[in-house]
Amino acid sequence: MLSHYMADHDTHLTEHIEQARTGLAAYMGNVQIPADVRTEETELGGIPTLELTIDGVEPEGTALWIHGGGYVAGSPRMMLAPAAAIARAGRLRVLSVDYRLAPEHPFPAATDDLLTAYRALLETTPNNRVVVGGESAGGGLAVWLVAAIRDAGLPLPRSVMVFSPAADLTVSGGTIRTKAHLDPILRPASLVIDFGVYGSDRLAEADPLSVELRGLPPLFIEVGTHEILLDDALRLAARAAEADVEVSLEVAAGKTHGFPVGDPTADGADRALARVGAFISSQLEV
Repeated sequence: MLSHYMADHDTHLTEHIEQARTGLAAYMGNVQIPADVRTEETELGGIPTLELTIDGVEPEGTALWIHGGGYVAGSPRMMLAPAAAIARAGRLRVLSVDYRLAPEHPFPAATDDLLTAYRALLETTPNNRVVVGGESAGGGLAVWLVAAIRDAGLPLPRSVMVFSPAADLTVSGGTIRTKAHLDPILRPASLVIDFGVYGSDRLAEADPLSVELRGLPPLFIEVGTHEILLDDALRLAARAAEADVEVSLEVAAGKTHGFPVGDPTADGADRALARVGAFISSQLEV
């Protein structure tokens, strides 16, 4: 169905992607960034990266962070708020990767960029001081990346943390339908297009929910009950548990997509981020 859409409606697809990118920029532009967030443009293995720290906070570890945007939109600078929230909550230096986006660069361009960045990070940072994380599409990519790190025989990061992960590229979760009326941010029809142009003719291979999870490090998942990707997170947690992966699942009642990192000023975000920080600290202490 998607290939038919793309063949017959190239103009509509171009307009959709443009609207997705401008809409995300406008949405994130309303989220205030605290004045103590420090950023520096850098790179890892030739992949552009934005380094974030919190003024006056000595980092206790490093997060390789993967921004959201439906696999087709976003950038580290645009998605600064979630990365800054993680830097603060976990007392981390955050390296947010500017990976290539679909449809110009379908799978495996993004995952290739992320694996290259991780390899480069290991040249300067011990793996037991590294966590990998992401929100929305970045959460799906984080899971895929850590499985690829394992398969490549590289030292694994200490843990993985994902927020509202877009893990099922087939858009077949039950809450895609049952939560649509409660989700003010995501639309099922848009996800079908976005995920389809990312996976292209390799959708099954690109699907984070389909990767083998056995042998992955501890996994932290946060999701809201008022979002269509609730089922993605629940199934990811169940599959990880079945694969003997240590899982911490936080389900935030009444919260929407990206909570709490998408808007750290939202009601209850401070308490949720404190729990995120406690998880990160417990992992880095081991």
